Amino acid sequence: MSQITARLPDEMVTAIDNAAQALHRSRADIIRKSIERYLEDFDDLSIAIDRLRDPSDEVLDWEKAKHDILAAD
Repeated sequence: MSQITARLPDEMVTAIDNAAQALHRSRADIIRKSIERYLEDFDDLSIAIDRLRDPSDEVLDWEKAKHDILAAD
C-alpha cells in the first residue's frame, strides 16, 4: 500500500477527526473511504457523460416518456 501526503485546511482536518471519532475509525480510514467514494462517483459520472455524448444513444422525449409511464398505471 502506498502512502501519500496532502495539505488540507484546518477546518477540514477537524471535520475528519470529528467523523473518525464519531465512527470509531482512524483518520486514515475516513480519508481512504472518502477517496474511494469520490472515485466511484467520478467513474459513474464519466460513464454518464460518455453516454450523453454518444450520438448513437437514443434520446427520449420527456413528455412522451411521462405519458407512457402514467398511462401504465
